[in-house]
Order: sequence, then structure tokens, then C-alpha cells
Amino acid sequence: MMAEPAALRGRVVAAHGRHYDVEIEGGGQRQCYTRGKKAGPAVGDQVRVRPESRQEGVILDILPRRNLFYRSDAQRSKQFAANIDLLLLVLAPEPEFSDDLTGRALVAAAGAEVPALIILNKADLPGAAAARARLATIEVLGTPVLMLSALDNDQIQTRLAPRLKDRLTLLLGQSGMGKSTLLNALVPDALAATQAHSEALGTGRHTTTRTQLYPLPGGGGLIDSPGFQAFGLQHLTAHDIEQGFPEFAAPITECRFYNCTHRHEPGCGVLAAIQRGDISTERHALYMRILEENEAARRY
Repeated sequence: MMAEPAALRGRVVAAHGRHYDVEIEGGGQRQCYTRGKKAGPAVGDQVRVRPESRQEGVILDILPRRNLFYRSDAQRSKQFAANIDLLLLVLAPEPEFSDDLTGRALVAAAGAEVPALIILNKADLPGAAAARARLATIEVLGTPVLMLSALDNDQIQTRLAPRLKDRLTLLLGQSGMGKSTLLNALVPDALAATQAHSEALGTGRHTTTRTQLYPLPGGGGLIDSPGFQAFGLQHLTAHDIEQGFPEFAAPITECRFYNCTHRHEPGCGVLAAIQRGDISTERHALYMRILEENEAARRY
């Protein structure tokens, strides 16, 4: 009886449904799948693979992660990427980006302990200044905002590319923000690589259901993810949500009750800070929406 082949180690570099491309340590890639119904790996995961043929394999297990960035609602969870160093959130003045979705993505990043950088793309459009003003509160709280045009290669190479060097970065954005244009500016052969990848899978054109890691020319990697129109956070605890609002940190120390939810309690430091104008009502309303959504999901 022949012995089973030794397991190989590698990194997931593409995910499409329940199929994964794994870059094997020592060279080569394998198209892999998982067995069972448990949550599968995410792009960026380190995994162990049992070879099935010359080019295929079964993912046996996922090695310990540093982090996992994902969204979740009552129906499903969507894993974006694992073991990332930076979230690159792409926004634009046209079509108008959602303050709600932007805030939720940043709360998710805080929950995964991943720093974020906002790219305000299409900076040449007339509405760019107004869009930047909408981001002022977030920028003051510590998330940098970089205005540029993905069509201007000099800006990309001098202002953005150095920030991504030797880091694994997740590229995230709503549909229509110019994410694909930015990807092609940072990784010149990304479009050709995407087409070749799709042909190999028999899927034709690049679909929005795939997540893929591209090596950056200067070192590091960029994970391209599908656009999104919703961002549930039901995997986060009430404490996690609270931590996603850094402006709450100092006022919380003034709360009268240790288990204050910052919604209606007397002596709440956060509500007092809102009254003083130190915390925006819009940000507090977002906190309330996320908290109430998660509580409603647990009831049902």
C-alpha cells in the first residue's frame, strides 16, 4: 500500500467559491479545495496541503493567523483576507461614497487590529473637495486620507507605492470607486494575470466573486477583493464595536456605570461629549445602528 504524500505548506493567493489557488513553499501553485462545511481559508492564509495530483490538492488545515478581516450578517460571512498589514480603502466623489459603509469598514479594521489608509480617488473631479471635507472627522481620529487620481501614474508611484512596500495590503472599496484602475496602476500586469487566471479556471472574464493576491513590483503584495454594497459586523462584540470608535476612549473614562452602553444612561461620558460637540452625532448614530443590528440578530 502506497504511503500518503507528505503535506506541503503554502499561502492562499486566490479564492473563488470553495476553490483556492495555493502558492507552495519552494515554488509552484496548486488548485486546491476543502472538505467539510467548516469555514474555509482566506487569501493570505498559510495552509497545509495534501497533493492530489501534479497541480491539485486538498487543504488540510489553516495555520494560526495574525488577523482575519471580514464582514458578517444574518445570512452569511464574507472573508476578505488574512494576515494583512494594511487596509487600503478606496473612495471617490463620484459615484458618491457611503459614510455608513466607510465607517463600518473602519470598525471592522479596528476589530481585526489592522491599520487603514483611505484613498480618495478621482481627485481631479469637482466634488473632490467636498468629499474630503466629509472625511475630516475620520482623518482627525487617526486614519490618513490620501487624495490622488489612479490615472496619474506619477502620483501612484511617488505618493502611494512607497506606503505599500513590503506590506500585505487589502484593497477594498464600494463598486465604482476606481479600485480596478488603482490595482492596474500599482500592478501593471494585473489585468493580464487576471485574464490568464480566469481562462485556466474556465470562468471566462474576471468576476466579482474572486479575491486574488498580486505581488507588488517594489515588494509586498496587494489583495484585490470584490466591491461591496453592505457591511454587516455581527461577528463583533459590543466591546469590539466600542473600540472601533476611538473618539469614545477618553469620554468612556467619565461614565458613571462600568457597563454603560453610551445610549441613554445617566452620567454617560460619551453622551456628555456629544453635547459638548466633541463627538459627532453622525458617528454616534452609526455606533447605535451597528449595536442595535447585532442585538436584533441575536434575538432572532
